[in-house]
Amino acid sequence: MALHNSTNPYNDIILNIIRRPEVLTLFGFSKSTLFYREQDGLMVPPISLGGRACGYLEHECQAVLKALVAGKSKYEIRQLVRNLVAQRQQAA
Repeated sequence: MALHNSTNPYNDIILNIIRRPEVLTLFGFSKSTLFYREQDGLMVPPISLGGRACGYLEHECQAVLKALVAGKSKYEIRQLVRNLVAQRQQAA
């Protein structure tokens, strides 16, 4: 039974996990560019799927992509990434 929590930011979002190859295709990044962008706070970090597997929340990747397309500054994208990661904590 799922509990409805009105402060949970994921209540109205369908959670889809995409793997690294799909993220690389979506953004057109190389693996090293994706890694450096994650380290620089310009890309959301992956979530652990257990063992050595990891994936990315599709809606987070889409939000970052939309910010890039909109011409947002690095500062604005870092803020967006921080907010998205903070929402993960609120959802738990």
